[in-house]
Amino acid sequence: MMMRRSPLLRMAAIGGVAYMGSKAGANKANAQAQQAQAAPAEAAPPPPPPAAAAPATSGATDRVAQLKELAALHDSGALTQEEFDKEKARILA
Repeated sequence: MMMRRSPLLRMAAIGGVAYMGSKAGANKANAQAQQAQAAPAEAAPPPPPPAAAAPATSGATDRVAQLKELAALHDSGALTQEEFDKEKARILA
């Protein structure tokens, strides 16, 4: 004679399968997210080097414009403090 499983055992078995399926789906989603984050970082080209300021001309307005452009590059983070100081000295020289 066959014994039937009790409803509580049946629900426990179904819950266990549902839990394992949920964990497998979460693990797969995490793996895909990590691959998506890693792929653009590997494929992205390195940022271009900062543009050097144009050679200074005799006009004072050109120097002011170059210094403003240089300050904007420094403020945006494209130039380090050392690079900024070096280019500033070159423009003012």
